[in-house]
Amino acid sequence: MTEQEATETSLVHTATWHTSSYSAERGECVEVSEGPVTGVRDTKHRELGALFFTADEWHAFLSTTRRDLL
Repeated sequence: MTEQEATETSLVHTATWHTSSYSAERGECVEVSEGPVTGVRDTKHRELGALFFTADEWHAFLSTTRRDLL
């Protein structure tokens, strides 16, 4: 296991996760954790782990998503 994988595994278990306000009403729930990196996981398949993003990557994702919604 690489150092990054070990860090991400630790974050999955120690992070405070909350359900995205954009997904709760549709039943397609996504959880997000905020901290040194942003984690995203599927609430229905938590055992599959999570994706992690640096602050710059997360900002780019949100900016693109907001632009696409307009």
